[in-house]
Amino acid sequence: MNTPAIGELIRRELARQERTVVWFANHLSCDRTNVYRIFAKTSLDTELLYRISIVLGHNFFADLASAIDGDLSSK
Repeated sequence: MNTPAIGELIRRELARQERTVVWFANHLSCDRTNVYRIFAKTSLDTELLYRISIVLGHNFFADLASAIDGDLSSK
């Protein structure tokens, strides 16, 4: 199984957009230390992932669905 670490995907997208952790924390209404905790996670609550997707304008659910499709096709 090639489950992507969602925190790493979020960190990469934030870097790709050249946004800061402070900017991200402000838009999520949380402390920047919580953002670093998110980056370390391998899974997230769907409501939080939805909020993150909206803030960053990136559908992380689609990324996960692609990984699932890849795992299913390799069986």
